[in-house]
Amino acid sequence: MSNRVSRLAVNEEGFVFDPQTGESFTVNETGKVILKALSETDDKEKIAEKLTETFDVSHPEAQADVRDFFDHMRAYQLL
Repeated sequence: MSNRVSRLAVNEEGFVFDPQTGESFTVNETGKVILKALSETDDKEKIAEKLTETFDVSHPEAQADVRDFFDHMRAYQLL
């Protein structure tokens, strides 16, 4: 996991703040679970498993959600 992701502050409403850059954005419930999981692992498969445990979603859907979220994070240079 990148150092930038580890310093992000995320509140219960999905507001995400980077205290070093001052940038902020919001994420949905899925994004909150993924960001929380990233504090424990960067293994996409384990993160997808966390989504299937948290939401009523199939494993392939969870894998796609994780891929999409990582793609967005790369686009914003968070990974």
